[in-house]
Amino acid sequence: MVTMRHSISFSLIVTLLLLLISGPAFPGERKLHVVKYEGIINPVAAEFVTTEIKRAKDAKAEALIIELDTPGGLDQSMRIIVKEIIGSDVPIVVYISPSGARSASAGVFITLASHIAAMTPGTNIGAAHPVALGGGEMDKEMKKKVENDAAAYIKSIAEKRGRNVKWAEDAVRSSVSVTEKEALDLKIIDLVASNIDDLLRQIDGREVVTEGGKRVLRTKDADLVRIEIGLRLRILNALSDPNIAYILMIIGIYGLIFELSNPGAILPGVVGGISLILAFYSFQTLPINYAGLALIILGIIFFIAEIKVTSYGLLAVGGTISMLLGSLMLINTDVPFLRISWGVIFPSVIATVLFFLFVVGMAVKSQRKRPLTGIEGLIGMTCLVKTDISPSGRVMLRGEIWDAMSDEPLKEGDKAEVIGVEGLKLLVKRYKQL
Repeated sequence: MVTMRHSISFSLIVTLLLLLISGPAFPGERKLHVVKYEGIINPVAAEFVTTEIKRAKDAKAEALIIELDTPGGLDQSMRIIVKEIIGSDVPIVVYISPSGARSASAGVFITLASHIAAMTPGTNIGAAHPVALGGGEMDKEMKKKVENDAAAYIKSIAEKRGRNVKWAEDAVRSSVSVTEKEALDLKIIDLVASNIDDLLRQIDGREVVTEGGKRVLRTKDADLVRIEIGLRLRILNALSDPNIAYILMIIGIYGLIFELSNPGAILPGVVGGISLILAFYSFQTLPINYAGLALIILGIIFFIAEIKVTSYGLLAVGGTISMLLGSLMLINTDVPFLRISWGVIFPSVIATVLFFLFVVGMAVKSQRKRPLTGIEGLIGMTCLVKTDISPSGRVMLRGEIWDAMSDEPLKEGDKAEVIGVEGLKLLVKRYKQL
């Protein structure tokens, strides 16, 4: 009997230990990861979200809440995020927040893919047109194929999560967009929450199906672990801005021009090289049209040629037109948030034109300026006649005695003007004051 009691006690102890090891025993020990992403869906966003999903899994978090505010973004980055969400063992909650935020274009796919989709009052969702990488215009047939592919993809996501398939397709084909109340009525999202605390209260006890099986969320007393985007990703995200990429490219081109024109300066070459590398990183995250990039480079070449060749301004005009057209063509997309701002294009083009006009003006001015050294520098100078000249004699110029010749007689003490040089003899004439 004693042995049996000891055996039962030992079993209870082992069971309690296993429960403690396998999961939190108390509500306060449950962890709920919360991340916030605001901006374009790009490779930086894909890296950030996928990393945090893996971190939540390793930490055995109750769920991962993504506070999202995005105008949309790139198709490739969106698909990476959606794939990670669908394959996650940890429940993913996408919460469109704060008030005034939106989940458009690629953001719609991400929201629909989540295990629980929520919105805060004053937000909207829709207009699902993900942007593909690469330059060049798509023909009508290709656009149709891309649209059909996006429609099929979003329908499959909506079906998997039990959401409104018809609306999801319309979001792609007709760019429909709805408010949070309409989204709830249309069964696009699961709930509307006024803040994060309200969200946690509403999702507490909900059952979701993850890749690891069914999970019942216990979020009411869970500890919130807020995770901010790291410095490295913030920097890379800033570099992905089309305006920043454009400015870096211009700085890089200028730096290389200055270094090549002044070998050994070092600093312009270092700054230019770093700027160009950063610009190329940015370009690989944007739908770049390489014809536009070629036009910008051609425009810079025209400006450089204007300094070397007398074209009476034709090369400068051609450079201005080429650079302006190239800047407009550089980002190949109809999506406003991926275009280069006019407020960046015009100052850059005008600054480039003014700079090269200044350089050209200084070059012309230096060519027209009277030489101050050498034989040519002596012509036009005034000298003092030291001996009578008829036709030969001597003059003093710059403290030196020179042999001189003149077609008109000059007396000692007269002032003369140098009009030419023959070997070591000066040709002079009587100096006439104006």
